[in-house]
Amino acid sequence: MVKFGKVILLVFAIVLVSCKTESKQALKTETISFTKEGELTVMSTETDSIKANFDIEIAETEYETQTGLMYRKSMKEDRGMLFIQPSESLQYFYMKNTEIPLDIIYINTGMKIVSFQKNAEPFNENTLPSNAPAKYVLEINAGLSDQLGLQVGDSITFSRN
Repeated sequence: MVKFGKVILLVFAIVLVSCKTESKQALKTETISFTKEGELTVMSTETDSIKANFDIEIAETEYETQTGLMYRKSMKEDRGMLFIQPSESLQYFYMKNTEIPLDIIYINTGMKIVSFQKNAEPFNENTLPSNAPAKYVLEINAGLSDQLGLQVGDSITFSRN
């Protein structure tokens, strides 16, 4: 029995010695940069004038729509992300892993703003519903909707690069 115990101990020692010891390194995350994929204009329904122009990234694949603006440290005021959903329906967004506060603008198939979720808090995982059927969702920096005077009923147009 002693011999068997020595063999086990020897095997254990060899395993320990042969294991590589890796030093802990800080996890490095790559900065996600903005890629202009189109332009979006918001028009006033009342005056038929331009309220805002944005350079946009477009999210339409499942991965793009699930990731959105997550892990971004900031976004310039003249930029945004337009989500194109497969069909018009009630939309539910949240701010999981999203580091910047946002205004979320819900837009129907007629290209009209139907609702807002303003000043969405970073990292908040509560559901932010559209409260009306929407096909498109525009995310811009928090506070811009009010600053630009955007309203339900205003319309959008967008073009792809």
